[in-house]
Amino acid sequence: MVRSPLALAALATVAVPGLDAFDVRRPLRPGTDYDTAVVIDSTRQRWVVRAPQHAAAGAALEAEAVLLGQLGPAADAGHLPFAVPVPAGFAHLTEGGRATVHLEIPGRPLELEQLHPGPGLAASLGRALAALHELPTSIVENAGLPVYDPSAYRQRRQAEVDEAARTGKVPPALLRRWEARLEDVALWRFRPTVVHGDLSAERVIVVGDAVSGILHWGDACVADPADDLAWLLVAAPSDAADSIMEAYQLRRTELIDPHLVDRALLAGELALARWLLYGVRTNDVEIIDDAVAMLVDLDDSTRALDEVGAERQMA
Repeated sequence: MVRSPLALAALATVAVPGLDAFDVRRPLRPGTDYDTAVVIDSTRQRWVVRAPQHAAAGAALEAEAVLLGQLGPAADAGHLPFAVPVPAGFAHLTEGGRATVHLEIPGRPLELEQLHPGPGLAASLGRALAALHELPTSIVENAGLPVYDPSAYRQRRQAEVDEAARTGKVPPALLRRWEARLEDVALWRFRPTVVHGDLSAERVIVVGDAVSGILHWGDACVADPADDLAWLLVAAPSDAADSIMEAYQLRRTELIDPHLVDRALLAGELALARWLLYGVRTNDVEIIDDAVAMLVDLDDSTRALDEVGAERQMA
């Protein structure tokens, strides 16, 4: 059941006593799994209401709410240099589960093409991720979210590659490349940290040259910090990525992880395997074709890079 904006506004008034809804709007990027609306109250305060579309989304929303209840105080205490969407109230749904309501975090979604080298937004992004990775892992553990040690996480990635291989749609050379990196135990020596787990440009909110908030924490876990850096190293301009990593490393305390960037780049590659698997599981031919095309492009580019590397070693 897809809820109308008016129905969501009604849920918001139940969740937050005293909220006088004046206007309601659909978000620019509604996403999936949740019905979402922005409710504007009589004082022009903006609230976001989210209602799960199915039971799995409802369970994820409940776990996220517990986590945000601990991340909020961390942000208020200055341990995080950005805001998080802490629920201000809940409304029970007739079919089960609850809708959540939180104040909208001011700002706009990050646009990667606006990242430039230097002390501006790129550095702010690096510091924001470093601060997240410095949080005590007990925050995630107490919320009942997944916790992985390096060995278990490497095995998880191996299982994804094995499943992708069984589709017969991953280029053989790419599979060999992934297998070699997954078998390199030294690559997977890292200290697990709190990670967001599903970062993208639309989940990072910015004001001017600073990160003002990070949204959608349902995939948070204790795992490899490289995962939160992967999307930036793959998609951001290379000179801006250097500034992100420099600020990140300066903000981390006692960071000894010589293979952090290597794992982040690998995580970016493996994201294509997960996209393929999503298409296969949902029987979506369009997604499968898109994933296969990107895997072929990746195979071409990585083989060219490997050939250059081999030539330099021989020289």
